Amino acid sequence: MFFYNLETERLFLDNIDISHREFIFSQFSNDMVNKYLFDAEPLKDVYEADEIIKFYTIPEPRFQHRWVIRRKSDNINIGTCGFHCWDTQNSKVDVGYDLRKEFWGNGYMEECMKELIKFARYKMKVKEINACIYLENEKSIRLVKNLGFSISSSSVELFRGKEYLHNIYALFL
Repeated sequence: MFFYNLETERLFLDNIDISHREFIFSQFSNDMVNKYLFDAEPLKDVYEADEIIKFYTIPEPRFQHRWVIRRKSDNINIGTCGFHCWDTQNSKVDVGYDLRKEFWGNGYMEECMKELIKFARYKMKVKEINACIYLENEKSIRLVKNLGFSISSSSVELFRGKEYLHNIYALFL
């Protein structure tokens, strides 16, 4: 298997699977988690979580993967992170992540991202990681800047009939 479980000092990054169904539903139906996600409506029932899990567990090789972030100290699932749109021809990938509000400000996502960057560099052999971040998502912007990402371009995401300006932050490996 190409994608496997990862581990950091304080966290387990578990490959998403059907056992995470209730957590995925809870996570992506949460208004604070969805505040800056402009690609899908918040989940309304648990069957929609099945579709997310199915997308990330199609047989390999695949061009996307998601991990559920679990805190070692108490085995609580606190968020997700992963890759989208892996372009093997151009050695590029997009990264995405989310964390429940009660876990913000503890350095968990920075810890996860450092592990994902290593995985992308050494396992996926990518040369560029991109993060598409809404202009008002200050915590996420601060996170990627602290990790060495810089603005490479901008894009407008259309959601619910409204335009949202995003910056694309790139990290060149």
